[in-house]
Amino acid sequence: MKRRDFVATAAAATAVSGANGKLAIQGGEPVRRKPFPSWPVQDASEEKALVDVLRSGKWGRLGGKAVEEFERRYAEMLGARHVLATANGTSALITSIHALGIGPGDEVIVPPYTFVATINVVLLNHALPVFVDTDIETFQMDAGNVEAQISERTAALVPVHMAGGAADLDRILAIGERRKIPVIEDACQAHLGEWRGKKLGTLGTAGCFSFQASKNLNSGEGGAVVCSSDDLLERCYTFHNNGRGRRNTGADFRYRSGGANLRLTEFQAALLLSQMKRVEEQSRRREENARYLTSLLRQIPGIQPVRNYDGCTRSAWHLFMLRYDARAFSGVKRELFLRALAAEGVRASGGYRPLNKEPFISETVTGKAYRRIYPAKLLDQWEERNRCPANDALCEQAVWLTQTMLLGPREDMAQIAEAVAKVQRLAGELAKV
Repeated sequence: MKRRDFVATAAAATAVSGANGKLAIQGGEPVRRKPFPSWPVQDASEEKALVDVLRSGKWGRLGGKAVEEFERRYAEMLGARHVLATANGTSALITSIHALGIGPGDEVIVPPYTFVATINVVLLNHALPVFVDTDIETFQMDAGNVEAQISERTAALVPVHMAGGAADLDRILAIGERRKIPVIEDACQAHLGEWRGKKLGTLGTAGCFSFQASKNLNSGEGGAVVCSSDDLLERCYTFHNNGRGRRNTGADFRYRSGGANLRLTEFQAALLLSQMKRVEEQSRRREENARYLTSLLRQIPGIQPVRNYDGCTRSAWHLFMLRYDARAFSGVKRELFLRALAAEGVRASGGYRPLNKEPFISETVTGKAYRRIYPAKLLDQWEERNRCPANDALCEQAVWLTQTMLLGPREDMAQIAEAVAKVQRLAGELAKV
């Protein structure tokens, strides 16, 4: 759709919608009444997969076949050497952190714009999270700020491929290689995303995925660690299996290390094997719709869709993210903009808050346990060291659309853009509320 055609269509729709062209929140007719596609997508194949496991009598990975089959198939899909299935994405991160020997006294480089699990796994190991500010245009960790946050204590770099786009892996991997620091890719939102043609999660020392209910590949809960090292795979397997290696079977109760029970069940693996049949087609549809929606939203004053790095040859589009500039909407605050958009039939959210400012993190790193591990001066300077002004600004501007909204027809994208354009055009009336 050319700019003039889109603007004319949106203007005409606004002119005729509702009583005297009113916004739906003010009593006008909404742009859209039809719901967006539901999630998860399932049919008889998922039912059969679950029943087959049920009838097999082998419901856990020890003795079952579905988990190993999923690991093999997912490795093929990613072009990875090894995949280890885990209970969830958090478990994948915990397993990787432990397998790499990261613990008390270490620092781990993390972004402030991510789900809290990325930080929780660091704190659970009594390591110190060190935040790198966000590139506000891409919503990713700003690789240009990584080097300045590295110290002699740095034990890992954990870039998050936020919303399925890619962090700047050229620069981050180069830093890791030069400094001899492992890179753990948090690819929990990035199924089938790519960096220069290679699947996200396969380029670092380890990659971690989530199959939680909202994810593009979904089994309710589930996760995976991806790596190329045979030794690292064995350490991951041993940790996630309560310290028992692959060759520990039956009554062989020798333990190679400490660990936890973080295994995936056969039921979840069976669901994943069935869901994998759709994931490529769904991913392509999200890509096409995201490209079209981006072209429409860029034409609306005050709306700036996320920018992916040139090296990101494929985004997973787990979220469609944009920045909202209230100045182009007659000063209407983002919260009111979101309410007006929802009234038009397009529900969106404001996304994450600044993680580096969460009180529980500062309370943890300045608490008794951490003061026994780290120098007082280091902890006293933690808050100042971890200021992230670009991320603070992003958290005030961000707007998210969920991945399910990208699974419908092309017309859905036009309606999303039409709803945003309508709110923008009538923002002056909304500002009077």
